[in-house]
Amino acid sequence: MSLFDEPTGKIASVLLPKPLPEPFDYAIPADMQLAPGMFVRVPLGPRSVTGVVWAVKPGPPKRPLKAVEALIATAPSMPGVLRDFVDRVARYVVSPPGNVLAMCMRSREALLPSPVEKFITRGQGETGRMTPARLKVMDALTGIEGQGAHLVTAADLARLADVSAGVVKGLVDAGGLRQVELDADPPFDAPNPEGEGFELTADQLAAAQTLRDSVKARDFRPVLLDGITGSGKTEVYFEAIAEVLRGQPEGQILVLLPEIALTQAVRERFARRFGAMPAEWHSNMSAKERRRTWREVAFGRARIVVGARSALFLPFPRLRLIVVDEEHDGSYKQDEGVCYQGRDLAVMRAQLGKAAVVLASATPSLETVANAHAGRYGRVVLKARPGVAVLPDISIANMRETPPDKDSWLSPPLVKALEENIASGEQSLLYLNRRGYAPLVICKSCGERLKAPDTESWLTEHRYSNMLVCHLTGYMMKKPEHCPHCGAKDALTGVGPGVERLAEEARARFSTARVEVFSSDTAGSPEALADIVARMEQGEIDILIGTQIAAKGHNFPRLTLVGAVDADAGLKGAQGSDLRAGERTFQLLSQVSGRAGRADRPGRAIIQTWAPDSPAIHALAAGDRDAFMELEMGNREMMGLPPYGRLAAVVIAAEHSMAADEAANSFVAGAPNAEGVEIWGPAPAPIAVLRGRHRRRLLVRTERGVDLSGYMAVWRKRVKLSASVRVTIDIEPYSFM
Repeated sequence: MSLFDEPTGKIASVLLPKPLPEPFDYAIPADMQLAPGMFVRVPLGPRSVTGVVWAVKPGPPKRPLKAVEALIATAPSMPGVLRDFVDRVARYVVSPPGNVLAMCMRSREALLPSPVEKFITRGQGETGRMTPARLKVMDALTGIEGQGAHLVTAADLARLADVSAGVVKGLVDAGGLRQVELDADPPFDAPNPEGEGFELTADQLAAAQTLRDSVKARDFRPVLLDGITGSGKTEVYFEAIAEVLRGQPEGQILVLLPEIALTQAVRERFARRFGAMPAEWHSNMSAKERRRTWREVAFGRARIVVGARSALFLPFPRLRLIVVDEEHDGSYKQDEGVCYQGRDLAVMRAQLGKAAVVLASATPSLETVANAHAGRYGRVVLKARPGVAVLPDISIANMRETPPDKDSWLSPPLVKALEENIASGEQSLLYLNRRGYAPLVICKSCGERLKAPDTESWLTEHRYSNMLVCHLTGYMMKKPEHCPHCGAKDALTGVGPGVERLAEEARARFSTARVEVFSSDTAGSPEALADIVARMEQGEIDILIGTQIAAKGHNFPRLTLVGAVDADAGLKGAQGSDLRAGERTFQLLSQVSGRAGRADRPGRAIIQTWAPDSPAIHALAAGDRDAFMELEMGNREMMGLPPYGRLAAVVIAAEHSMAADEAANSFVAGAPNAEGVEIWGPAPAPIAVLRGRHRRRLLVRTERGVDLSGYMAVWRKRVKLSASVRVTIDIEPYSFM
């Protein structure tokens, strides 16, 4: 590589999408004009790497520098607000800025022009001698045109006509067919803000006006849209989106969703309201789809994007509104790699770009409620469902008083309600947030509990596929006939219920009912998800048995009964270190109960519990959300926990138990002295071994006014550990595993 030593040259500080703490300096060749935000190719060791110019500094350099190799002139510059966002996020989550930049560069292909694809359409010339094969091609094209399409690839046309590619080429050469070239990544259709929506109630109109005013202000204005389930929050924030489209012709909108599974259904609602499908962004997209969305966003042509939390790192040049739907949902928290809370970063991103923010939820997070109480966020409330729909009646099935039959999981009150619903032709949903058949497999002979290799995580039995799966690491194996520990044959048995086991019981009890399982295992693709949702909407399913994928965002008009089979599952963490266990349980049960009675038929929910007096269950039965929140807030304030204090979690992982202990003790010994800081631990993590590494964790609690990110950054920098030891810092942790 060439060296730069001319005294008048400039220097480019280039940030690379690698775990690097700062940009690297490179010489700018004399014939190259660079500015911050430009994408360039630079040498890094023996390789050539794509990075972003973070700054241009005057020269000459104090030492010889390698030169920038090339400017990627076809790529749009990374907006200044996104570069500021990368720096701010890196500091906040205590992660190298290069790791954050990597999340902004998820589609390197998008930096190049769109590839060109060749298509065949009907030509204006003669077809030449019409052989039987050519007739088949023209007939196939007529059929395609009859379906409303006018373009097809040569390969697909030949396949449909059952002829060789040479026959299609002959027709092109003769003029009967014409070959056209189009960009593989066409622009998205423009949304229409004047599309027809639902007629809003007076309360919805008032809420919509508040959101429109927030958008018109063209300033950073977070607003909590606090509406009960089924109150029409989506239709209300559609009005804010329409205001951006109408009043800011180049403005862009980002709508975040907690689950990928919701994306397709929500996109269709957008299409009905605005006459065009929005762009999407999530991990299930193909490389081609990802490339198209990234490029169209970067050039400002994608006006509306619907996506998962990672969509925050797309290169929006003119982002004017961010909507965080179901803002309370734990799926917005990323626990691996760069650990961040998507809701919090959405607010940060909006603040940097002076955009409006709508945080929508029926059960807002305590952090958001605290901000609303303090006046930092605005708040609009929707207290009723539109039309004749009302909230479902919620009753408690006390499992101590009315336990299920032996080897069953449905209590007598829930069984009776299901029988009544089936007899009346109405639909039911049974909620159990455990995938598979049984969450634990144990040997009846020796008591061995089957775990994934090199981890303390139990294997879940999936009887449909006869597989044992670790949902934490992804490890899977065929269920063995013999116990791996003692060798006993046919001694392995599943313990506890998963959705498959619950479906087995439902089919045995209600032989005439059509029972379907709804989880990420059965709806692993957008097509499978859409199929289950469509059949449920059309009344082709009597009992839907689902995990939390069924609890969010779906509107089934015939669904009138919800049964929460194991409402206590999420409360177990409340007895340990998970400060959000009660809050999360209340939120999930409220959401799943709210699926019932969303149309003209009244709904009801039955909550099976062994702990009817727990605050979350008691408040749910009483329909008193605010009382539960006040109780939770009081407990958090008394203990100095979020939102009244701050937390950071540190996980230290090493290949051997002794090495993990030594590293954890060394790390704690290096903690800076500071007022208002408490350090708890180290101690073995609840899952003490994961992927072959022994894990120790500690928790740091500080007062609200302490710069926790700065404190953790100083701490991490001053402690030198072995390169084989991994340290993960999580600011405001949600998972305590």
